[in-house]
Amino acid sequence: MTISRTKKLVGATAAAGLLVALAGCGSAPEDDTTDTAAEGMSDFKACMVSDEGGFNDKSFNQLGLAGLEQASDELDFEIATTESASASDYEANLDNLVAEGCEFIVSVGFLLSAPTVTAAQANPDVEFAIIDDWADNDFDGETDAPNIKPLVFDTAQAAFLGGYAAASYTESGKVGTFGGAKIPPVTIFMDGFQLGVEYYNEQNGTEVEVVGWDIESQEGQFTEEFAANDRAKQVAQGIIDQDVDVLLPVGGPIYQSAAEAIRDSGGDIALMGVDADVYETDPSVADLLLLSILKGMDVAVYEAAVQAANDEFDVTPFVGTLENDGVGISSFHDFEDMVDPDLAAELEEIRAGIIDGSIDATSPASP
Repeated sequence: MTISRTKKLVGATAAAGLLVALAGCGSAPEDDTTDTAAEGMSDFKACMVSDEGGFNDKSFNQLGLAGLEQASDELDFEIATTESASASDYEANLDNLVAEGCEFIVSVGFLLSAPTVTAAQANPDVEFAIIDDWADNDFDGETDAPNIKPLVFDTAQAAFLGGYAAASYTESGKVGTFGGAKIPPVTIFMDGFQLGVEYYNEQNGTEVEVVGWDIESQEGQFTEEFAANDRAKQVAQGIIDQDVDVLLPVGGPIYQSAAEAIRDSGGDIALMGVDADVYETDPSVADLLLLSILKGMDVAVYEAAVQAANDEFDVTPFVGTLENDGVGISSFHDFEDMVDPDLAAELEEIRAGIIDGSIDATSPASP
């Protein structure tokens, strides 16, 4: 099913130039890590362990790996990866990478926080980075090991823009969202999305409703995992059944199940992506995508890997924001002619307001 609405078939091509920005879960773990550069090209070895989504999720893990591969291509060092089928694999996968001689290890995701801290404390000569967490498991405001670099993102800022765009686009007056696990790197998208919808209502005198999440209670709809499966499709269908016409799934490949539910419904429903520009990473759903909310994990991993390879590793946290292009939104791609012609300028103004602090896009999960 291809989106066919014509109500907003007007010249919004300016959106493409404005909205392009840098970013932002299983298969069984392999017995041996996979070398992705020839042995002996460098004495330096960098490695990565996925969360349960695996590296072919076309989103979260895949984007992080892209950053590591870019650094490897440029500096000609060896990399290795290992996938996790479940949380029970994280500790062993990290230990295996240490045993294989990895000098720099990236953990992909909040759920690897405790195992990463344990590995870092046991191996002070190995440098670690973790995506989406401060590695502060005792909540004292400091990273729990001196050799861990946090790579975190204020995705509420970008999701605010996405929520505003969704509220502008909807014709039913209802937009929806649901998540994988109920963890801060997921709920921060949902918070920002709702804040953007509410801001649209304030500015335009409308009453667009968000289905699937409530920022005040921090309660909503979740699949409890990061997998494209029947559970994710059922959650998506339940939200679609409430007359939403824009749907934001937050959790790696669960968007694929949402796309199935949209096509099965036969309705005129737009999908939104997260982390990567899903229009580019998964053309099979491109016709459904209004836009993607981007998180620059590739940029953060690339920078950390280059530092480590050049013996300049710095544990100062990377915090992605709209201001440093660590988060953003994609273009509208095939929807450029179907959004309000004034939307691009409005989003640019909002972006500037978030950066200068005049517009509050703060989530309880903001870094």
